[in-house]
Amino acid sequence: MTGADVTGPLRVLVVDDHPVVRFGLTGLLQRDFEVVAEAATGEDAVRRAADLRPDVVLMDLQLGAGIDGVEATRRVRALPDPPEVVVLTTYDSDADVVRAVEAGATGYLLKDSPPDELADAVRRAARGQTVLSPDIARRLLRTVRDPAPAVSRREIEILDHLARGLSNREIARALFISEATVKTHLVRIFDKLGVATRTAAVTIAVERRLIRLTRL
Repeated sequence: MTGADVTGPLRVLVVDDHPVVRFGLTGLLQRDFEVVAEAATGEDAVRRAADLRPDVVLMDLQLGAGIDGVEATRRVRALPDPPEVVVLTTYDSDADVVRAVEAGATGYLLKDSPPDELADAVRRAARGQTVLSPDIARRLLRTVRDPAPAVSRREIEILDHLARGLSNREIARALFISEATVKTHLVRIFDKLGVATRTAAVTIAVERRLIRLTRL
């Protein structure tokens, strides 16, 4: 369905693990669109997307038990003639944005976006246009204009474990690597972030939205 001409009201699938949020989004979207179904889990989202063939899937990132929104997005986008996916979340870390886009999301909006902005995002996504929350778009533009040394995905994983208070040994066990490899990653991370301690590395990583302190 990517970039396809759509006749009749756009058909939307709402995916969120919170019933109140789903209820609110459905009520809001029904003013302009046809909400074909709601889903509370990533697995259910994929099934309903395959069965109902909506034009746009509005996808939360954190979905409780089971696959998360990123993996659900990847599976939805792997369907034959897939719908577009717009991520709607409270999380705006660079890592989350990159993961969602890499999985095939057409858009990335925050849950505090105005209703008109959300409706416009759904319409634009259905036409295959990329949609980003203004704050995220500005931050990504600054990154392009003034790029800092890139922190790799593995280094972000290390930082995430640091934020949880894990020791080098515990990080090594969690990632199935040696303690020496963890130390090597830490040296590179400290150098890229311009810090000298683990606490400072976590602080800067959170400020730059490379990681978040909680995963709800």
